[in-house]
Amino acid sequence: MTHSEQHGMILELADYTRKMSRYDQEEFHMFLKRDKDDEDLDHVSQVRLVALYRKYVPERKRNY
Repeated sequence: MTHSEQHGMILELADYTRKMSRYDQEEFHMFLKRDKDDEDLDHVSQVRLVALYRKYVPERKRNY
């Protein structure tokens, strides 16, 4: 996964934070902080980001 794909997923997920559980919100904020620092995510974090993306972003609005 490229850095631009990660960034795009995080930006799209930001619109759905109000629907997230507390645990998912905390994890999302960790991804947001790492994105602001321009860090690339490791494989485990990438898998979790994709899982959050598929869980909260409706299929009709997905770009990735």
